[in-house]
Amino acid sequence: MERWNEKQAAKYLGMSVKWMQQARCYGRGPKYIKIGRSVRYNVADLDAYIASRTVNPNA
Repeated sequence: MERWNEKQAAKYLGMSVKWMQQARCYGRGPKYIKIGRSVRYNVADLDAYIASRTVNPNA
C-alpha cells in the first residue's frame, strides 16, 4: 500500500498543503495516518475522498 506525505497528497488533490492542514484540523479532508509528528495518506483513501466529493447534477 502506497503512502504519501502531505505535500504529495496535496499535489495529487490539486490543493495546497495549508488546505490539507486546515482540513485535518477541522475534520474535513481525506483520512490520514498520524505517527508521531508525521502525517501520511494512503493513495486509496485519497481516491475514496475524490469519489465522495463527486456531484451528479442529474440526481
